[in-house]
Amino acid sequence: MSGTDHPHPRDLAAAKADLRRDLRDRRRVASATLGPAAGEALAALVLAEVFPPESAVVGAYWPMPGEIDVRPLLEALAERRVALALPVVAEREGPLIFRRWSPGDPLEPGPLKTVHPIPTMPEVRPDWLLVPLMGFDRRGFRLGMGGGFYDRTLAVLASEGRSPFTLGVAFSAQEVDELPVEGHDYPLHAVATETGVRHFSPSTARAPRSEDLC
Repeated sequence: MSGTDHPHPRDLAAAKADLRRDLRDRRRVASATLGPAAGEALAALVLAEVFPPESAVVGAYWPMPGEIDVRPLLEALAERRVALALPVVAEREGPLIFRRWSPGDPLEPGPLKTVHPIPTMPEVRPDWLLVPLMGFDRRGFRLGMGGGFYDRTLAVLASEGRSPFTLGVAFSAQEVDELPVEGHDYPLHAVATETGVRHFSPSTARAPRSEDLC
């Protein structure tokens, strides 16, 4: 197979950058149009369709402006005694770490406009992850913000023998037919939006590896 049959890495990066701009606009419109009701609908669907196991430690996240609001879901999970943790950006080029958190616990500002639990909260390893995203496709692949934090985090967890359930969270408007993917990309187990939950098969689907593209 000729190398010209596949996009050059620079072209792939440019394609992803263009997609992020488009998807950011879609997300902004969805957030302005749907408002807080989208977060409430999302919470109800997740609780009904993909409720985590009783023993799970759920690695969640604090929503940034424009993202679908997962706070109603976090509050509902906490009310049902599900253990929660939030991510901490410890190093710009490293994986995320997760610290225990419950609604009402203090948060402090972090890098990249994030907020996270204070350092005295214990570090945990999640086995169920809520994953933010900029876009997703019908195969379950995810386009993130470009920092690679979740890719690195999942790789570290896999090296420890952990395979967390991954639930992408987004507005339905953030779905596209097909995303450009690379060898380190694996689909999510499911994606939840304000309109429903989509399930995928990460164990059987993957992006082409570099050796496949020769």
